[in-house]
Amino acid sequence: MNTEFNAFLTMLGSCLCPPGDGVYTVNTAKERKEVLRRQLFQQSDDVRDKWLQQLANLPTDGNQAAILGISSDCGGGILRGANWGPLFLRLALLEQQPDSYTFDLGDVRVVPHLLHDKYLNGQTISHCQQVLYPNTQHELPVSPLSITEFVADAFYQLFPEKGLFGIGGDHSISYPLTKSYLKARRGRGVRTAIIHFDAHTDLLTERLGIDLCFGSWCTHILEFLPSPANLIQLGIRSSGKPKSHWQDTFGVTQFWADEIRQHGAVVVAQNIIAQLKEAQVDELYVSYDIDALDASFAAATGTPEFGGMTPDESLTILKLLAAEFPITAADMMEIAPFTDATGQGVGANISTLREGAKLSAFLLDAINKR
Repeated sequence: MNTEFNAFLTMLGSCLCPPGDGVYTVNTAKERKEVLRRQLFQQSDDVRDKWLQQLANLPTDGNQAAILGISSDCGGGILRGANWGPLFLRLALLEQQPDSYTFDLGDVRVVPHLLHDKYLNGQTISHCQQVLYPNTQHELPVSPLSITEFVADAFYQLFPEKGLFGIGGDHSISYPLTKSYLKARRGRGVRTAIIHFDAHTDLLTERLGIDLCFGSWCTHILEFLPSPANLIQLGIRSSGKPKSHWQDTFGVTQFWADEIRQHGAVVVAQNIIAQLKEAQVDELYVSYDIDALDASFAAATGTPEFGGMTPDESLTILKLLAAEFPITAADMMEIAPFTDATGQGVGANISTLREGAKLSAFLLDAINKR
């Protein structure tokens, strides 16, 4: 374990950076980065050494959940700005839900122009490796989705009982997070389901020729689930096709926002629980796109949609599910703190972060309590 963990630690030191530093800037949000550093490391200047010292404590840390920030919005496609989600959500958690804060791995190092290594030629990969990893081996991945999967695979190999809590970033990031989780659980014979909160189905095969993006990631993780029906989507309301199309074509399970309002969150949760028990599901992964919430609660996101869920509906469903099944990993995606397409102004930022922090705190607590 010591040799394997030391290699893992070296890899983290190359592929990740301290919490909040995932967006490479000089002055933008500098004050907020300094606040986060003071709260996590008791200093506002270079915190790399302290961060690496904290990473070394991972094997003895009593928490089951580990935070991983992925400050990338390259896989988005409408309004950008979700790359600031990891920094701002961490601050909101520390301010509003400090007891739920857990072990923090840091942020994936993000080249903001890149998405996945498979879209790059060898020359570009080699050049980026020389820039990102000048003092180490050059075979490491360079794109956010590729680095995330690389780190998550290694994490679950060393710590199979722990779970990552990913903070994005646009929803394409859930592809590597869920893929690594599902592969690791399947390798141990654990039957899983993904509970996906979103205004959109994210079930495109591709978007403008790109197969891994915010609108298609769900399609490409179905093969790793025990059954496509084990992808359960809640809050859907913005779709060019009816519910029957998605369920019949992909075999997924959906509860649209109007159904949740009509039947109530408790009934919907009971239906999901019955389905999961019949499928003999052991563990749950929750992927939460903040736009599942009605835009009056969450306007600071790339694609805010009215007619959505309330925070109480979401928490009711999550609490009832967590009472029956362990939530062992999760993510919070698409919080874009500087973005507001609804005209609510500064209130959009405050409300979105507040509700995102509440939901994130619940998910972190659920992972840690199992």
